[in-house]
Amino acid sequence: MHAYTVQASSSINMDAKLSITFILFSATIQLLAFTNAIALDHCASEPLHLDVALIPIYSKCSPFQLPSARSWLDTLMIMASTDSQRLHYLSSLLPKKRSTSVPIASGLAFNIGNYVVRVKLGTPGQLMFMVLDTSSDEAWVPCSGCTGCSAAVTFSPKASATYRSLDCSVPQCSQVRGFSCPDAGSDPCSFNHSYAGSSFSATLVQDSLGLASDIIPNYAFGCVNNVAGGPLPSQGLLGLGRGPLSLFSQSAGSLYRGVFSYCLPSFKSYFFSGSLKLGPRGQPKRIRTTPLLRNPRRPSLYYVNLTGVSVGRVHVGLPSELLSFNPNTGAGTIIDSGTVITRFVEPVYGAIRDEFRRQVKGPFSSLGAFDTCFVKSYETLAPTITLHFSGLELKLPLENSFVHSSSGSLACLAMAASPNNVNSVLNVIANLQQQNLRILFDTVNNKVGIARELCN
Repeated sequence: MHAYTVQASSSINMDAKLSITFILFSATIQLLAFTNAIALDHCASEPLHLDVALIPIYSKCSPFQLPSARSWLDTLMIMASTDSQRLHYLSSLLPKKRSTSVPIASGLAFNIGNYVVRVKLGTPGQLMFMVLDTSSDEAWVPCSGCTGCSAAVTFSPKASATYRSLDCSVPQCSQVRGFSCPDAGSDPCSFNHSYAGSSFSATLVQDSLGLASDIIPNYAFGCVNNVAGGPLPSQGLLGLGRGPLSLFSQSAGSLYRGVFSYCLPSFKSYFFSGSLKLGPRGQPKRIRTTPLLRNPRRPSLYYVNLTGVSVGRVHVGLPSELLSFNPNTGAGTIIDSGTVITRFVEPVYGAIRDEFRRQVKGPFSSLGAFDTCFVKSYETLAPTITLHFSGLELKLPLENSFVHSSSGSLACLAMAASPNNVNSVLNVIANLQQQNLRILFDTVNNKVGIARELCN
C-alpha cells in the first residue's frame, strides 16, 4: 500500500497536515475494501459470451427467498418429493393435436425449479430468473397484474418498447399446447395449462429475449395472467425442448445451430454456478457421444438408447423390452433437467437395487424416497453404478450415486422406482446423476455427449 501525503503551505499547521493525511489513508482503505467485496461477490459475476449461468434454486445466489435453516438432505428430500408430479407430466406428453378447448391431459411446461437461468425480457431488459427445463417447449413468465401469482418479480409489458401481443392468426398460436381461439382468428391467442392441482391461463406474446450477450428478437412466450391452485415456479420457465416454440426452434438455426450443453453444479454448491453453453462455439472438442433419438409420441423429449446397467462388475440382467426405445408406446430412456433423482420403471429399478444390496453389507433402511440406505462407513466399498448407452458408458462418481442423512451416518442409493400411480414406460436420467458433467445436445447431428467437468 502506498503512503499518501500532502504538500501543505506554511500557513497550514501540523495538525491540519495529519488530518488530511488520515482522511486520504481512510479513503484508500475503504476503496480497497469495496474492491475486494466486489471481487468476492460470486453471485454478481457475469458469464462469458454464450455462457449462461445456472443457479441451483436453493443456493445462496438464488434470488428467491427460501428457508435457510434446513439441512442439505432435507432440502433434497423436499425437491425429490415432487418427482412423482414430474413423472406424471413426462408421461402425459403426447402428440400435439389442434384443439379449441382446454386439454384434459396435463400439458404444463413447468415443473421442479432446481436450476434457474438469468435472462432479460423486453427493451430495456427486465431481469428474470427462469427455470431451465429440457422437457418443455414453451416459455412463460408471470406478468404484471397476474391474479394468484406468488412472484414478487413480474414482467411488465408496458415497460417494454418491443412488446406485442399475438392474435389467433399467427402460426405460433396453433403450436402452443392448449390454445383457445374463436373461428375469426383476430382475438388474442390464449392458452391454458394444468398440472398437479394447479393451472394457469396465459396470453401468447412476443418480445426480446436476452441470454448473456445475445438478443433474440420477437421471442414468443406466455404472459401468465391467472393462476389457480398450488404455487408455480415464481419467475417462469424457459423451455429447451425440441418443439417449434422451444428456445432453439425460435432462435433461428444460424444462431445456435441446434447445439447446446450444460453443466449442473452440485446442490451443495452455494456460490459457484454451472453454465449453459449455446451454439457449437466453445463446446468440448473431445467428448463421448451416443445417438439422440426422436419419439413422435413425445417429440419434445431427449431420448437416448440405454442398453444396460452394471453394478460393480455385474451386468444386471434386465428385460430388453423395459429399456428399448419404442416410438409406438413412447417407451425408452430420456435425459431430463427437471427430475431430481433417476427413476427407472419398477422391474428395472428392483433388479438394480437387489444386485446392489447383494454386494453391500446390510442392514438396509429407508429414508423418504430412498429405500436402500446403509452405514456410511461402507460407502467406499460400495460398487460403482455404470449406465451403458449405445457407444458410451457412464460410470457414476460417488457423489452422483449416493446422498447422506443429515447426521452423516447413513448413505443412500440415489435412485428410485417410478411411483406406483404413474402409468409410465419412461426411464429418466435425472439431474442429481448429471451434476458435474457436461451434457451436450446436438439436434442437427442427432447425438448426445457426456464428459466429466467440475462446474461447482
